Amino acid sequence: MAEATARSADTSHIKTRPLTDLVGVELTGVDLAHVTDDEIAVIKRCFDTYSGLLFRDQKLTEQDLVAFSAKFGQLDHAPIMENGQSIVPGVPELYVISNIKGADGKPIGSLGAGEAVWHTDMSYLENPPDASLLYAIEVPPEGGDTWLAGMYAALEDMPPDLRRRIEGRRIKHDGTYNSGGYVRAGVTATDNPIEAPGVYHPAICRHPRSGREVLYLGRRRNAHVEGLSLAESDALLDELWAHATQRKYAYPHRWRVGDVLMWDNRATLHRRDEFDPAQRRLMHRTQVKGAVAPAAA
Repeated sequence: MAEATARSADTSHIKTRPLTDLVGVELTGVDLAHVTDDEIAVIKRCFDTYSGLLFRDQKLTEQDLVAFSAKFGQLDHAPIMENGQSIVPGVPELYVISNIKGADGKPIGSLGAGEAVWHTDMSYLENPPDASLLYAIEVPPEGGDTWLAGMYAALEDMPPDLRRRIEGRRIKHDGTYNSGGYVRAGVTATDNPIEAPGVYHPAICRHPRSGREVLYLGRRRNAHVEGLSLAESDALLDELWAHATQRKYAYPHRWRVGDVLMWDNRATLHRRDEFDPAQRRLMHRTQVKGAVAPAAA
């Protein structure tokens, strides 16, 4: 994909640069704190085409991030963080992702400094989030990279036999653990996919906006393919995940302060590299509610 200029009324200043040939695009010339309706129209078209958007050098207040995110739909209230705090005071849509500890010795946010495995946000819900946005406030000198993997490409490139084995099937999306491996608040730990809380979604979905077929996986831990024994399910899922998370489908993002990375939860997987826990990392996240449940293609 070559560099292009996005063209619409009063938007000729917006430039796009693909992050890879298969997923993601960087948009320049946009101030997300003062975005116009014409710019939003261009951004939405890019989002539905590329599934991931990068904006560099942003300077956003908490309210700015929430206001921009709300251009894409109703926002989720942030879940309870690992420090027991349910919301950022006055900004209930904001979720703090950080390893930094406050004066009381408790983390000011969630997910620490460890690796976050490949996943799709909150896919254990009947209507999982449509989109997630992450804004970098403090970043470590190395590590903590966020990866996006394109699930349109993973499905289009899937070996025919593997696709045949998942067509018409549903996968259980576990609600026991978050992406950092922590047990969710109010949930009893289990590693039995049959007993684990969660919902079943089609393995191959019809994207609600683009109309394209897309692979929809969620996360590997405690997943289960409906109608198969645990052994059969695990063998199929291992093969499926090995295919979908190949490097050729992925974009690794090296964070800089002021970056905003936005991804389509219906069309990507994402993960995070670990980093030195002695280094500080502070991110703010918002999530756009799912408008509809994942539907079979």
